[in-house]
Amino acid sequence: MTAMYPVSYYSDTHARVTVHKGQLLVSSDTTTHTAVWFGGFNPFATYTLVVDSTEGAGAVGFEFADAANTERFAVVVTYSGQHIVDVELGIKKAGTGVTSESIATNIPAGTKLQGKIILQLLGSGLTVYTQHDGLPQPIAQADFSQQLDLREKRYLQRFQSRVSVQLERGVVGIKEATAALTSGMGLADIRAMTYEDGSPLLDQGRLWYTMTIRGRALPHHVQGVFSMDPTAFDLRFEGVIVFDRADGILRNEVASHIFYDRRDQVWRGTTTGFSAYANPREQKQLLAVESTKDPRFGFSVMRAEPFGVVGDIEDPHILYDAAAAKWRILTCENINDGYKAVLLESTSWNSGYRRIAGPVAHNSTGTSIQRIGGVPYCFSGSSEREIFIYSYPDLTVVGTLKMDLPPWDDESGTRVWPNVVELPEGYPFRYVALMMDRFNYPGLVGPNWTYGALYLYHGYVD
Repeated sequence: MTAMYPVSYYSDTHARVTVHKGQLLVSSDTTTHTAVWFGGFNPFATYTLVVDSTEGAGAVGFEFADAANTERFAVVVTYSGQHIVDVELGIKKAGTGVTSESIATNIPAGTKLQGKIILQLLGSGLTVYTQHDGLPQPIAQADFSQQLDLREKRYLQRFQSRVSVQLERGVVGIKEATAALTSGMGLADIRAMTYEDGSPLLDQGRLWYTMTIRGRALPHHVQGVFSMDPTAFDLRFEGVIVFDRADGILRNEVASHIFYDRRDQVWRGTTTGFSAYANPREQKQLLAVESTKDPRFGFSVMRAEPFGVVGDIEDPHILYDAAAAKWRILTCENINDGYKAVLLESTSWNSGYRRIAGPVAHNSTGTSIQRIGGVPYCFSGSSEREIFIYSYPDLTVVGTLKMDLPPWDDESGTRVWPNVVELPEGYPFRYVALMMDRFNYPGLVGPNWTYGALYLYHGYVD
């Protein structure tokens, strides 16, 4: 234990730390503060603590710190007896406390501290859940980038993860402590990964998707990657992508379109600079991204740089049009109090874009260019309970997508991502669409934007 899970003591009196029947037991007859190391640190990971029992009063949770403890970031659940009292965030920089505050949002009276404490780190924010029976219940959230920005590379490199136990008296029994990359609560912005010409990336018999995961409220989302056999709906979480603008920060941009450029044998794409919302001095803009490493698996970092498309613009879809010898981006821009689809064009994939079509008249979201019968069309969700289809490249309305059981009702938001993909011959259907609904995760209080269920549609042309 002393080599595998070193213990740090922050009080003059040391608690007793033992392992009994597969449980970590921390006990004390007086006030103590103990931390047990269990791994490295990732500011976009999900940390889970499985608590079996508590006696007395105190706090239990996670702390992340450098080896010398000069900087520390701690999230703990305080309790009395078997019940949760509060959730607290503590930050220390340069050896001095910066903040110690309650971040609880919704703790129903009598909530037991038994089962899972789930801490979803989001780079510049966090959400805390407790799970005993049924769904995880959100109980706390925080924004902290202005106090300590965990997205800075030095924290990924230097911080370590520890279980923190503060006892006034009593004992805490812990079954498990884990750190993992997870999809978390909240899935949205689903887009198929492609080749440079816009054709779907169908690899290993699977379609590959980027998807926003763990959403709460901007800028607290993360770019996830998933794969799926289109005949089986066996959606599989494959990895996380973050973005490096060479400024010392790993950014959690989302609503990305990633493609494999076969001509240069490199992964490229565009993403939306939503991380600007974590810093009031930054501007929202589209970013060009690139990687020689396959970003579909594990934890990936793609290089990112601005390319002159600045403003309230999002949801870009890029392709190379060989017939026109041009790169084109279908995106949506906030024009006249609402997002409207526009088409941009350039001779270079990452510079010199100008608008050649749009804005359209209808509200737009999740803009994408897809081929139907080999002919490219522009798709867009909307706030009108319709998915609009436009001609390419002039963005003239040609119709709407006919759907049985669309992923909305009279009370939910409708600005879903169409995400229609044409499959090659040999499948029992030619078209597939993976969509999400816009119902928020139950129980969230405060800023939230999580969405929920996923829907698979198989399509055909009348």
